[in-house]
Amino acid sequence: MQIQRLDCDLTVCKVRSFNDINTDSELFFVSRTDEEISLVCLTSDTPQQTCEREDGWKAFRICGTLDFSLIGILSKITDILAKHRIGVFAVSTFNTDYILVKRENFEKALSALSESGYEMI
Repeated sequence: MQIQRLDCDLTVCKVRSFNDINTDSELFFVSRTDEEISLVCLTSDTPQQTCEREDGWKAFRICGTLDFSLIGILSKITDILAKHRIGVFAVSTFNTDYILVKRENFEKALSALSESGYEMI
């Protein structure tokens, strides 16, 4: 399986309104529950006003379109990273999964996955 690193800095935050989100941004993920609106975005596109915010994230994605019948793909990756004591923040899209790790663990995460047989592109 191929892993693609994303060479950008990301922020995970909570916002008060969808109006605060730059929807013209090249990359962002948003979710809403009865408790919050969460946003993952390029650090440079983080809204001025956030309820909470954590900078310092990097990401990689599983390449290709993952069929919904596939089981355990994200679990295998997070298990490898957990064994290396690397925390994750995962985001799934219709096509694939994105895994965020803190900047200081990014190269270590990619190396651990490479050593476990994942191909880095």
